[in-house]
Amino acid sequence: MSTATPDSVRADPPPAVVAHPLRKLALAAILLAEIMDLLDTTIINVAAPTIRNALGGGTSQIQWVSAAYTLAFAMLLITGARLGDLVGRKRMFLLGTVGFTVCSALCAAATGAGMLIGARACQGAFAALVIPQGLGIIRAVFPAEEVGKAFGAFGPVLGLSSVAGPTLGGLLVGSDLWGTGWRMIFLINLPVGLGCALLGLRAIPADHGTAGARRLDLPGVAVLSTAMVLLVYPLIQGRELGWPSWTFASMGLSLPIFAGFALLQRRQAATGRAPLVDPALFRGGGFRYAIIVVALFNAAITGLILTLTLTLQLGAHWTALHAGLTFIPMSLGIVVGAVAAGAVLGARFGRRVIHSGAVIMAVGTLVLWASLAHWGLPVTTWDLLPALVVTGVGMGLMMGPMFELALTGVTAEQSGSAAGVLNALQELGGSIGVATLGTAFLSWASHHGSVTAAGWTLAAVVAVITLVGLTTFALPRMPRPAESR
Repeated sequence: MSTATPDSVRADPPPAVVAHPLRKLALAAILLAEIMDLLDTTIINVAAPTIRNALGGGTSQIQWVSAAYTLAFAMLLITGARLGDLVGRKRMFLLGTVGFTVCSALCAAATGAGMLIGARACQGAFAALVIPQGLGIIRAVFPAEEVGKAFGAFGPVLGLSSVAGPTLGGLLVGSDLWGTGWRMIFLINLPVGLGCALLGLRAIPADHGTAGARRLDLPGVAVLSTAMVLLVYPLIQGRELGWPSWTFASMGLSLPIFAGFALLQRRQAATGRAPLVDPALFRGGGFRYAIIVVALFNAAITGLILTLTLTLQLGAHWTALHAGLTFIPMSLGIVVGAVAAGAVLGARFGRRVIHSGAVIMAVGTLVLWASLAHWGLPVTTWDLLPALVVTGVGMGLMMGPMFELALTGVTAEQSGSAAGVLNALQELGGSIGVATLGTAFLSWASHHGSVTAAGWTLAAVVAVITLVGLTTFALPRMPRPAESR
């Protein structure tokens, strides 16, 4: 995406990235961190009833076991990205990974709901230090001709992890390994987190930050964190609470605070101080449209998965494990689509791969709608399998080139800010998808039944996918070589 000004385009380009000899191991460390984050975001939902029985606490406390992680993660993502710019991405990656692993141990050792909620919030905070570093590290260790394939690896991993969480959670809780019960969903992070940290220590090259300043924009952190809490908190809690008036007031109040944050960042940049988010990112239209694409795409995915999960569990009365296993064909489709996009199609066809993926995902979603309408609640996994595979392939094709196109034109100094904003919008899009489409489904289901509600909600998902496809026309046609960024 082009955020460079004409003057910066005419300036001498930075030297080409030299291939780091351990770049594939560095990519493996980044993907392991992504897996831990995504699994911890989704796996908790299956274990929630068991946790409540073991630790006690009301319904709201158990909801906060999930919400505390999401809120801390969303609130600190951009700050974590900026810290990577200032003090070095390797340092923040290792600090975040080790902290996340320690907090996982605290979650497993929790003796009450309050302790678990606090440890989950710490998990989310450390995850916010880790996740934004990945995109910048990839661009620093892979040469231009390999960046697309590296980004393409995110598609299969993110797709599999996002739908595997409920399945893995059901297996770990149900198997009760060594009498650990629900605690195993956190204990499993210990060897994974340790391996991720050791791999990152060995394979990620040392850096000392790319930003000119060495101070964090603390006023910006305070204003942005306030705005994110006011927006994300009601999105997380609103559906469960029935959308009381304060949730809309909170979201409305966040808007002028976001506007104030934008003015503060411009003032910081104009006075020569390092802002939390570089305003130059938004001077070109490309990045503005990229964050819209990312947010809408994530809203569509989370809305689709939630709709199917609620239909199969609440309507057809499937177990969480049965519903989770049903998403395996979609996961396989994501792998096929993302590998094809990352390995071959993205570099040759650019944004047309996203357009093709949007069409295929929309068709697959419509076939899901038709399958549910035809079979009704006696529907089986086999009845849904063709549509799930097609939908997954479309998702994978869209995931493959999306982040590479999103970062086209972003300089090394802007990578941290760009990654933080993209990840924050991805998280925000998921929260919006759950809040709006989940609420719509439950409202329609109470009056018209699960099958009809699923059909209408899936139609809304298709509309969102269509918006993604149309907005993608505003992105660059092809990724630019790293030398011109």
